[in-house]
Amino acid sequence: MVNAQNTLTLNENQPSPKATLDQISWMEGHWKGTAFGGITEEIWSPPLGNSMMFSFKLVVDGQVEFYELGHIRELNGSLIFELKHFGNDLKGWEEKDEVQSFKLIKVTNNRVYFDGFTFEKISDTAINIYALIHQNDKVEEVVFNYVKP
Repeated sequence: MVNAQNTLTLNENQPSPKATLDQISWMEGHWKGTAFGGITEEIWSPPLGNSMMFSFKLVVDGQVEFYELGHIRELNGSLIFELKHFGNDLKGWEEKDEVQSFKLIKVTNNRVYFDGFTFEKISDTAINIYALIHQNDKVEEVVFNYVKP
């Protein structure tokens, strides 16, 4: 059992609620923080073409550890968060056609909850992202505190 204070998990047959990118456009921007013993950086594009694209980078001891690329997109009147991981050589971690997908659970004024991920607006210059990380039969909720540089 994981002690997840800020993330939710989706019940198997629970449908995602209606939502649009306009409700989460506050995520747009260039964000920096620290996690996993290094510097983290995320860049979120404004909504365009029914998606908000992002890139993520983790730098430890001056070297890139890994990247993530993905988006939140409008799908069937709701939102879905999808991503792929890449090593520092841009070799993919997931299989070629495999994408990690996280369904929307709910949206509030300052938070958007996906299955295992929560995005939280603290202010116009600060956000938190909470993620359930599964590793070696353990699940841990990790917080990424970001500010605009």
